[in-house]
Amino acid sequence: MSWLVRLISPVLLSVQIALHVMPFDAQAQAPADSAATTEHSCSFGMAKGDPAHQCQVPIPAGCVIATFPGTDKPWTTVSKAGRTFCAFDKKGTDWKNKITGQCTRCDSSHCTGQFMVRFECAKP
Repeated sequence: MSWLVRLISPVLLSVQIALHVMPFDAQAQAPADSAATTEHSCSFGMAKGDPAHQCQVPIPAGCVIATFPGTDKPWTTVSKAGRTFCAFDKKGTDWKNKITGQCTRCDSSHCTGQFMVRFECAKP
């Protein structure tokens, strides 16, 4: 067993030293010609039996809806928990002035809904 410890110890020491020396401060950089992006969201919670609920995602001034890369679809994320169905309300969303997320009745002990939208904004 001691031979195994003598064999592995230098390897572990080398890995530990390498991890302390490696720089971890690299940050993603946007291409010089791209617009700045931001994300806004709305969310809510519901108790069992609560009826359908909705919220409005605020649209920041000077921004337009970002499209998912390689498509012409809005870049969005919908998250939910519990027994409910959540989606952007087709009648309450025009993607220019108003963005409405909606979840159906909560049929579990509790439910949540979250609607996130990414925007492209003019550089200052």
